Formats: sequence, C-alpha cells, structure tokens
Amino acid sequence: MAERGELIPDAVDALISRHGDRGARAIEAVSEGRVKRYRDFTVVVGHEDEYVVEDGGCTCKDSAYNLDPEDPTERCWHVLAVAVAERIGEVDHHEMWYSEVRDFL
Repeated sequence: MAERGELIPDAVDALISRHGDRGARAIEAVSEGRVKRYRDFTVVVGHEDEYVVEDGGCTCKDSAYNLDPEDPTERCWHVLAVAVAERIGEVDHHEMWYSEVRDFL
C-alpha cells in the first residue's frame, strides 16, 4: 500500500482476513476520510463518537475491554485505520489543537 499510495485489493483482502470486521471498518473509515490529525492527537471519527489514537493505543471501549494490549496483532479498527491512512497518505491534517475542536462540539 505504501509504495502505491492507495488501497490495493490484495492489501485490503489481507487486512480483512487478518482482522475481520475491524479491518473492514478501518478500510471504510480511511476511504471516507475519517482519520484526522491535529497538532496534539490523531482522531478517528466513528459513527457515534470520535476516538483518540496515540502511540498505538485508542480511547475506545474495544481497546479497553476486548483486546490484549500485549499482543501487537490485536488492534481496534481505529488504530488500524490510522495505520492504513498513514501508509497511503490519507490522513486529513488540521493545523489546530484537538481540544479546540472539542470546544465547538
């Protein structure tokens, strides 16, 4: 993906094969431009909330309750989306602090 700068079918299939629904949701978020980088955090916009992804971790409940933090292959779809978006250059950059955005919401 990184070499071509786009989602290629083989990479999408591999991600979904390895991560199931989490992989599919990550691909959907990237293709819809829902990975946002602010000065302080990277955020993935979900359907009900926004999730902060930092240092390979996420603020979502899936990360907190369902995944083994010691297993690098277990990641929520938000972390997967950030990884994919970074590899293909699809992170939406904002020159402001995320805390400023949250004040508007």
